[in-house]
Amino acid sequence: MIKYFKKHIILSSVVILLPVLVGLCLWNVLPDTMTTHWGADGNADGWSGKAFGVFGLPLILLAVHWLMLFLDSRLTKNYEQNRKAYRIVFWIIPGISLFSNAFIYAFALGWDFRPEVILSLLIGLMFIVLGNYLPKIRQNPTLGIKITWTLTNEENWNRTHRMAGKLWVAGGILLLFTVFLPVDIAAWVWLTALLVLAFVPVGYSYYLHRTLTRTNDALIEETTNPVGTFSKNATRVSLVMTAVLLIGCAWLMFTGEVNVQYGETSFTIEATYWDDLTVDYAAIDSIEYREDGVDGSRVGGYGSPRLALGNFRNDEFGNYTRYTYTQTTPCVVLTSGENILVLNGRDDAAALEIYEKLSERIPE
Repeated sequence: MIKYFKKHIILSSVVILLPVLVGLCLWNVLPDTMTTHWGADGNADGWSGKAFGVFGLPLILLAVHWLMLFLDSRLTKNYEQNRKAYRIVFWIIPGISLFSNAFIYAFALGWDFRPEVILSLLIGLMFIVLGNYLPKIRQNPTLGIKITWTLTNEENWNRTHRMAGKLWVAGGILLLFTVFLPVDIAAWVWLTALLVLAFVPVGYSYYLHRTLTRTNDALIEETTNPVGTFSKNATRVSLVMTAVLLIGCAWLMFTGEVNVQYGETSFTIEATYWDDLTVDYAAIDSIEYREDGVDGSRVGGYGSPRLALGNFRNDEFGNYTRYTYTQTTPCVVLTSGENILVLNGRDDAAALEIYEKLSERIPE
């Protein structure tokens, strides 16, 4: 495969590294700390040093690009693949490199834009393009929907990819329209759409497998298919990786604690997935208990269905720090000079307990 696409390999590698050249040209005007990750709500929640922001992501993507090409050349050396489909695959990672670093540089230079809107548009368009090319991919162990039922039966492969292509185009159009939805609703639409796009083709392939087996309509027998020996291992690896990813995401979304430890002169907030914070009682100017809670959007930190941690902003306080459970509305608001700290407990009673214990220790 590599010998047919030498020019594409060289050109795509150069494109992946183009952001490094741009970063070097902008080096003196880029900040020492750059935002490199945004949450689903469009707020920044991850930062890196300037060197990683300029060199790190392109080099990582280049390594992934070469690894994918190497594995593909080793595993598909006996297969003739559709060249148009291969060209699309060649330019996915270069496109990610250009887009991601343009995002990072623009944000670092203070450009005003909504990251979540641009991301929705680009990923929606990506699914539309890939959906158009899925039916053109011939049976192989590295590109496409690689599960036992597609790898061991050519008719199953072709019909599954035709259905998945239409589904991905429709899903891409749906993702484009999420730019008009509120952030919270759009996040759930995204999650639902991605699960549907990932698992419906698998279910359809299994349905075809059962149908073709019963009616003997299969065009290629499992025992004679050249990719059959690879299919079981490929399916196992895919299932394990998918399971690990889903378990990891579920763990991050629905676990974590916020605990307050009271010392003689200070208290410490210990939070899972975010930095702990120690505050002297003498530094606190005021304390307030709010039953209706405090609103705000995350500027940087960690957010999940369970926890809201880090730096936030609203019209009342401007920037403030938050250590809260999302399902608990009441919270404690502490003021120290220009700094505002908002925290609560696992439930309403725990939030009130934090307020009472801090009130006893804060000097009047």
